[in-house]
Amino acid sequence: MATIRDVARHAGVAISTVSLALNGTGPVSAETRARILEAVAAVKYSPNLMAQNLKRGQSKLIGLVLGDLGNPFFGKLLRTVDRKISEADHMLIVADTDSHPHREIRTLNQLKRQRVAGIIMAPLRNDADFAAYLNQIDVPVVLIDQDVDGARLDFVSSDHQLAAGMLTEYLLRLGHSRIAYLGGTVGLWTAQRRLEGFEAAMRSAGCPIDPELVVDAEYSAEKSYDQVVRLMSRHERPTAFLAANNFSAIGALQAINDLGFRCPEDVSIAGIDGVPWGSVIKPRITTAEQPIEELAGLAATWMLEHVQGEVMAGAPSRRHIALPRLVIGQSCAPPAVSAGSLPLRHG
Repeated sequence: MATIRDVARHAGVAISTVSLALNGTGPVSAETRARILEAVAAVKYSPNLMAQNLKRGQSKLIGLVLGDLGNPFFGKLLRTVDRKISEADHMLIVADTDSHPHREIRTLNQLKRQRVAGIIMAPLRNDADFAAYLNQIDVPVVLIDQDVDGARLDFVSSDHQLAAGMLTEYLLRLGHSRIAYLGGTVGLWTAQRRLEGFEAAMRSAGCPIDPELVVDAEYSAEKSYDQVVRLMSRHERPTAFLAANNFSAIGALQAINDLGFRCPEDVSIAGIDGVPWGSVIKPRITTAEQPIEELAGLAATWMLEHVQGEVMAGAPSRRHIALPRLVIGQSCAPPAVSAGSLPLRHG
């Protein structure tokens, strides 16, 4: 295997000159640089990137920490971040914490030991101890989708309150009042924001919230399926379901179909985030979709600004909240008069 010494000998220059030319860290004439590059090709030299990383104290690796790569939202986010990072001659190393918050600090420490230049993450934890850990971490971190209260870090997300609020208002305008909410995992920042959006829209319309219809479905298709089966077995069943994410919406639709109800003739369904294969699922579910490419692209851009030294140490953290988009499908209709009982009136 060729070494930097072989390159220097072939080019007729000092080893230090080869190092300066390849690393771009010193003045080397264009003629000498061209001769060195020809020598690199001639001897088939491949730089030892790990050794260079150790010398610099960091690598051209960027960490991406996600909670569930099985979720299409994160899959699309990953593709966009990877493209942006790759275009800047960096490489992405991806870690999936499998929806286990306790794995996050261990994962971050593992990435630090790999001397990554920075980390983009969608965190699961949202507590004071985790915020304190993030505030003292010695690599740049950009948060995406999920915030951590008290963390002084750049943050990119959608307006989750607005996403839930606009879907709730849409169902209310159709005449629904017994709206069941299939909530996300308790404790997650997004789950709390989406619940707040649902509750605010209901209160603004003067529509009472039945606490028995606000349930924890853990952003899970299976949990949502079970909750829908239970709620549709009630005497006064809901006339509509608002699912806190795409998996919950799919689980709700499956339960409705298995129970022999029709969507939207008997019960309506709306959900946050685009549904995988949404164009072939019947009926197509009405959703509030996040601009994933915008969020992922900005998070990657901010990270590159950090690692390329364009952000001064101690600079104020940045926040970007993007607007979701309402996508009307065929899963919502006015409530049927025969839906268990007459709908409650409001406003």
